[in-house]
Amino acid sequence: MHDHDTSERLASYADVLAGELPDSWTSSHLPADAKDDLAELADRIWDLDLVAASLAEHPLQQAAVLSRPDGAQLVLVDRHDERDGFLIAAVAPRALPDEAYRAVSEPNGIALADDPFLSAEQIAGDLLTRYDSALAQVRHNALGGIHPSQPDRIVLTWQPDGSIATAPADDRADAVLTAHGFVQDPQSGIYRLSGDDTQAQARALRKIGPRLDALGIGTALQHPASRTAPTAAPASVPPVPAGPRTPAARSR
Repeated sequence: MHDHDTSERLASYADVLAGELPDSWTSSHLPADAKDDLAELADRIWDLDLVAASLAEHPLQQAAVLSRPDGAQLVLVDRHDERDGFLIAAVAPRALPDEAYRAVSEPNGIALADDPFLSAEQIAGDLLTRYDSALAQVRHNALGGIHPSQPDRIVLTWQPDGSIATAPADDRADAVLTAHGFVQDPQSGIYRLSGDDTQAQARALRKIGPRLDALGIGTALQHPASRTAPTAAPASVPPVPAGPRTPAARSR
């Protein structure tokens, strides 16, 4: 089969899968000339079994990526055996720290027959169930070291790299945080304020307090045990001691 025909078949199969899976999915095709994207994708394939073994012998030459609005992704790849069909695997979130994957079992991929409608049922009843469970675990783990906020109180936590992180309990504070330099990680929902410029960081902290207070949201600042806050930090945001995080090796 010609490369063009193989590419069309993979893309068409992925389009049908995206329409048949539960929730809302879209598909996109990465051709052979998208080498950087394929290399980055291969590094994030969340599998230590069937798909990993296949990729060890047949590096990615093309792939189709299925994406869900919450950031979940699946990757469809050629099967490279005597059977028709494809392999499909989960994709690990980009932005989560390695330690978030500690003790989380890989949602290993599965082989699909050459029938996207039956395959959609197989994925929904097997791979997606395991993937959603693993996603929930790593996203929960990513909150490690970040004290949980409440609806009426946002807790800002110093990070080892000097940034400040917070996970608001609802979306009322979103505009205030983003207006003062916080950037949200779409995978975990965590907002981070860079510590590259400590004076700018301190100014942002001074400004968000009154604005959040006007929304009925209090603020508190949590410090790791070895961290000292800039002297310009607002007095109305009291420090709350916290133990340091222990790095862990990522496994997937």
